[in-house]
Formats: sequence, structure tokens, C-alpha cells
Amino acid sequence: MTAGTIGTSAGTEEFVDALRARSRQYHDRHPFHVRMNAGLLSPRQIRGWVANRFYYQENIPRKDAAILANCPDLGVRRRWIRRIVDHDGTAGDEGGIEAWLRLGEAAGLPREELQDRRHLVPGVRFAVDAYVTFARTRPWVEAVASSLTELFAPDLMAERLAAFERYYPWIDREGLTYFRNRLHQAPRDSEHALEVVTTHCRTPEEQERAVAALTFKCDVLWAMMDAIDRAHPE
Repeated sequence: MTAGTIGTSAGTEEFVDALRARSRQYHDRHPFHVRMNAGLLSPRQIRGWVANRFYYQENIPRKDAAILANCPDLGVRRRWIRRIVDHDGTAGDEGGIEAWLRLGEAAGLPREELQDRRHLVPGVRFAVDAYVTFARTRPWVEAVASSLTELFAPDLMAERLAAFERYYPWIDREGLTYFRNRLHQAPRDSEHALEVVTTHCRTPEEQERAVAALTFKCDVLWAMMDAIDRAHPE
């Protein structure tokens, strides 16, 4: 995005449109993801995706903890902390990380193979680590803006859930809980993040940095898919 794209008026509607336009760079358009939703992946490819995506899942709470550490706004922190609880879970309440481990088991991957990262490819590690570093070192509002890929997630998650149920019957349906949970978590989270970003990004320069942060996150997700695709061509 170049300077002046949003305009000197810094209108909220124009800003939100610019954020939503990043959906054209979202990883659901990646060839590997398109093949996955079309039912064209082998069990080996599905397992490779699940195993590598787990590294992203287990780092989401670290990313959110970095945002909390940098955020001076009590009200934002009180709401943002739900994201950590959603993924880490609580005693007796399964979180997203546990749900992903169960997805791995349903796909034929013992949880220890996800947890010891034996299937993790370098490109995925690099992309995820870059995202955590971004959240830790950039201004907290930019880190919040980078999370706005969740604006695009509900539709993607619904399509993914339908594809897994239709095309990959060898995966135990009980293992798809993560996808089902995100159908209601992602809209709630994106609504809050959008509220934060539109409140704190008022000038054209601030808004352009927010859009750039979201673009960076899209690049992270796309780079992950590239790395997984190269590691699992069939």
C-alpha cells in the first residue's frame, strides 16, 4: 500500500474498506488451500498441513501475550485476554491447542509428533516466528491490526469444515471441533480488533501502517502455505 491510498480525510469507512480488501491476499486463495477444499489432497498432505499448522496454533497465545504486554489500555487488555484462554484452555475446558492436537489424532497423527515438531518445515517455523516477533516489537495497535485476518476467517472456516466433512471421511468428525469453535470465536475477535484499530488509527499515516500490518500477516500465512506445499507435493 502506498502513501495516500486511504486519503487525507482518513474516513473510517474508507479505512475499513482498505482493510477488508486484503482478503484478496488471504491464504484461502493459495493453490494448496484450494486443492484442500476441493478434496484433492492425500492423507499425507493433510497430515503435513495439520502438523505444520500446529506450530502456528501453539504460538497464537504467545503473540497475544506480546500484544497484552505492550498494550497500555486496560479495557482492551480485559477483552484481549480471552484469546489466550480460548487457545490455552482452562482446567476442564478444552482450548484451541488441545482441539488441534485432537484434530491431529483424528487425522492419524499421534500428539507427540505434533508436540515434538518432527514434521515442522523451516519455512513455517520462520514465518510463524516472524509473526510473534512482529507482535512483540511493533506498536501494539499495529499488532492488533495484523490479527484482522479474522475478518476473513469465518467464511474460510465454514468452507473448510464442509470440505473436511465431505471429502475426508477418514478423519474422525470429533476431531473437527477446532473449526466449529472458530465459527463463533473469529467474528467476536475480529469485531473487537476492528473496534480497536478504527478507534486508535485516525490519521492517514496510522491507517496505512495498520493496513501494512494486515498485509504482513497475510504474507505470513501465504508463506506458510508455500512451505507446506513444497514439503508435501503429493
